[in-house]
Amino acid sequence: MDPSAPDIPISRRLTIDGFTLGHGSDTDAMTGVTVVLCPEGATAAADVRGTATGTRQFDSLRIGHSINSKAHGVVLAGGSTYGLACSDPVLARLAAQGYGLETGFRLVPVVPTAILFDFGFGDGGAVPSHELVEAALDSAAAGEIECGSVGVGTGATVGKVDGRDRGMKGGFGFASLTVPDGPTVAAAVAVNAYGGVRDPLTGAPVAGARAAADSTEMIDAEAVLERLPPGELHPWESNTTLAVVMTDARLSKPEARKVCEIAFGGLHRALAPALTLYDGDLIVTLAMGECNAHIHQVGALAERAVAEAILTGVREADGFGLLPAVRDL
Repeated sequence: MDPSAPDIPISRRLTIDGFTLGHGSDTDAMTGVTVVLCPEGATAAADVRGTATGTRQFDSLRIGHSINSKAHGVVLAGGSTYGLACSDPVLARLAAQGYGLETGFRLVPVVPTAILFDFGFGDGGAVPSHELVEAALDSAAAGEIECGSVGVGTGATVGKVDGRDRGMKGGFGFASLTVPDGPTVAAAVAVNAYGGVRDPLTGAPVAGARAAADSTEMIDAEAVLERLPPGELHPWESNTTLAVVMTDARLSKPEARKVCEIAFGGLHRALAPALTLYDGDLIVTLAMGECNAHIHQVGALAERAVAEAILTGVREADGFGLLPAVRDL
């Protein structure tokens, strides 16, 4: 067997007990929302490294000394800052079903929410509606996960180093890996990167910036940045890659935070480049289960799952005739 070849198969099925995932997609306005639900409460932590982030209820995930270590779901939404309101219907649904922190007065679900900037693709300023969130909640399930231009990935784009009109279609990706007699680690990723996407195994470009708006020839985004003169070349654009790692490994909150840090390697493997000034990259780890696993094992699996989910997100994307997708090259 080739020692460099991964021997753990990749699946698009969500099979971790306690987790479900659903999409709400508006392919007219080109925006959407994705919900990850863990109503019984999962140990949760986050690593936010981006400089163009938009989040809600992330403090307890990022702060090690926070008295709360649980989350009952995560929302990923388009619509820029307006998309943060997408958590409201999720809070209401979970509380109505009897889930959340018991405060003595009412249940308070913890639902961290992160947004991406998808304005300018389709309807210039579309925002996911509460009805779209309800659709995501109604469709939330385990099993095979739909990828591509769905949910939060509906209006996502990549490769905008030379402007959006020279970019390509991004999307939503999912990947899961299960070790025999060991943990399962899955990643759900919204790919809306400033840079391009490359194959994490070969380094070959998959999607990204193009030489011209009417061209399918891709250019090297990293080479463009390496030659940047002082100042900005084009108007500011907002981008981000949002990842949610799920596992049945038993993790403490500090261990979940460490998994986030290791999993960021998946962004560096699959994005060229990751973590630019214009990206709001972040990773959330949710752990719910009793599987004994070494934290390095969980972290390595998370890194690979994130990288593979990014690749799937762009490979399955549909440009809707507005921007080229991988399938159009």
